[in-house]
Amino acid sequence: MTEKNQISFKRACVIGVGLIGSSLALALREQKLAAKISGVDRDADVLARAQKLGVIDGGETDIEQGVRGADLIILSTPVGAVGAICEALAHAAEDGAIIIDVGSVKGAVAQAATTLPDRLHFVPCHPVAGTEQSGPEAGFATLFKDRWCILTPLARSDAPYRAAVKSAEALWSAIGAEVEIMDAAHHDLALAVTSHLPHLIAFTLVGAADDVESVAHGEVIKYSAGGFRDFTRIAASDPVMWRDVFLNNRDAVLEVLGRFSEELAVMQRAIRWGDGKALEDAFARGRALRRAIVDAGQETPAPNFGRDRESGEPV
Repeated sequence: MTEKNQISFKRACVIGVGLIGSSLALALREQKLAAKISGVDRDADVLARAQKLGVIDGGETDIEQGVRGADLIILSTPVGAVGAICEALAHAAEDGAIIIDVGSVKGAVAQAATTLPDRLHFVPCHPVAGTEQSGPEAGFATLFKDRWCILTPLARSDAPYRAAVKSAEALWSAIGAEVEIMDAAHHDLALAVTSHLPHLIAFTLVGAADDVESVAHGEVIKYSAGGFRDFTRIAASDPVMWRDVFLNNRDAVLEVLGRFSEELAVMQRAIRWGDGKALEDAFARGRALRRAIVDAGQETPAPNFGRDRESGEPV
C-alpha cells in the first residue's frame, strides 16, 4: 500500500460540492493531499458558500472550465449525471488525470466510464459513509474515518491504470477509510441489501404513515420518538440522489426486494397465526446482527443511538 505522504495532487477538482464532495475536499486539505482544490457546481451560490467556508479555493459552473489543470477529479453527483459528465471529461480533462466518484451504484458508473479515452483513469469508488444532511455546510473532514470505501476498478490492465488504482487506494487510506476492492456487480447486490433496500423501506413507511387518515399528522410527529423517528432520518436523504440509485441499480434492488417481500409474508403469517416462536426467532436474529455491527465499529452502543437526550442530536 502506498503511504499517504507519497501521494499528492497539484490540483483536485470536486464536481458537486454537497455533503460528500465538501467532506472529501476538507479531508484532502487536512491531510495536505492537494495543493489546490476547486469546485464545480451548477449552483453558483453553492460554490460561493463553499469557498467562504474554506472547502474550495475557487469554483466554476462549467465543467470544462473547472477541470482544467486538475490531476484529480472527484465526481460527487447523483449517479444519473455521471454519463453526461464523462462526455465532457472525455475531451476537457488533462492527460493522465485520475477520476474517482462516490456513488453507491457502481455498475452504471463503470459503464459510463468506458466512454472515456485511455489517457484518463477512472477508478469507481464508494465511500460507505454519509448523513441525511446536504450542502457544503454539512461537510466535515472526518466523515470517512474508520468507514469502508469500496473500489470497483475497470477491466483495464495497463500500467498507468494500475498505478491510478493504487493512488485511489492511497487517497482513501490517507483520509482514514478502510479500503476494499470488489467486482461492481457484487458491490451493487451487497449495497442493495445494506443500503438501498433500507432506504426504500424508510421512504415507503414514511409515505404510508402520511396516508393513514385515522392518525393525525400531529400524532405522527408527536410520537415519533419510537422507531418511526429513525426511519424519518433515513427518509430525509437527498431525493434526487436516491431516485438515481434505484433507477441505476434496479436489477439488484428488485432481487433483494423480492426476498424481503417473502420474509415479510412469513412475518405476516406468524402474526396472524400467533406463532410466537417464529417471531422471537426472527427478532433474535435481528438483535444478533445489530450486535455484530456494533462490535465491528460501524455503530455506537451508546444508549439512544448516541443521541443527546435533550436535543436528540448525535453526540
